[in-house]
Amino acid sequence: MTILVTGAAGFIGAYVCRALAARGESVVGLDSYNDYYDPQLKRDRVQALCPQVDIRTLDLADREGLAALFEEVAPTRVIHLAAQAGVRYSLTHPHAYVESNLAGFVNMLELCRHRGVQHLVYASSSSVYGDSATPPFSEDQRVDQPRSLYAATKAANELMAHTYAHLYGLHATGLRFFTVYGPWGRPDMAPLLFSRAVLAGRPIEVFNHGRMRRDFTFIDDIVAGVLAALDHPPPAGPAPHRVFNLGNHTPVELERFIEVIAQAAGRPAQKLYRDMQPGDMVETMADTSRAKAALGFEPRTPIQTGLPQVVAWCREYFGGRA
Repeated sequence: MTILVTGAAGFIGAYVCRALAARGESVVGLDSYNDYYDPQLKRDRVQALCPQVDIRTLDLADREGLAALFEEVAPTRVIHLAAQAGVRYSLTHPHAYVESNLAGFVNMLELCRHRGVQHLVYASSSSVYGDSATPPFSEDQRVDQPRSLYAATKAANELMAHTYAHLYGLHATGLRFFTVYGPWGRPDMAPLLFSRAVLAGRPIEVFNHGRMRRDFTFIDDIVAGVLAALDHPPPAGPAPHRVFNLGNHTPVELERFIEVIAQAAGRPAQKLYRDMQPGDMVETMADTSRAKAALGFEPRTPIQTGLPQVVAWCREYFGGRA
């Protein structure tokens, strides 16, 4: 009864692997260890969080390699977290998103379909809400006006998964993650960018002149939601596919977010105010009532608890490189 986790060396993936292993599951992972950010951080993350998990180096575009892996390990469930991430990067590297998030997702759907996978849990994003939704974002709102190619690929993933559920009975669950943060996080995201800059005494760029709110969600809460989703596949029906928001349902003003980081770092933040960047959203806020009802999902970590852990980890891991 093996669970395959893709993107296993990634931020969420490594924590999920650790949690699955801790509860006695048989876990195999895959990751391409690409250079979107320093691959050494990914290797160190795996060593720190889930060194006992068998993680293969494999790209989602490698159809033959993926097929061989499915043949070897015969996964009964799949947690598909591998993707090309980042809103801003998609403005300059669109083909990476097409290859990984679209072609790679089809490869996974096809293998899950033909290999009899019982349940596919896959990563979507709060970015799918784009311009058409109003806070709090609920799963019933439209997602057909994305602000970036990244968001468009994630919305497309949801449509593709629904199609496979409808045509082939593939049980699938999509999870819309809301700004996940924590120790061992992605270095291109604000929690680490800001923490490292403040620790080093460097100025930070504050976009939209600080007039932004984000539903920051701590990694432990996200992992609990992923495992709950895995354990609660959609019921049988014409299209066994569901989508859930996984967020903290408590948006935080960007200025408050920076203030908590500065307090944890023990030094003031130097801020350079900038205009809004293309592709960004002014506010995100998750309506998590559906996830609570179906999965028992209830995040418990405020930024006052989570962000000091990020700052402490940055100080320890990056040290003089902060």
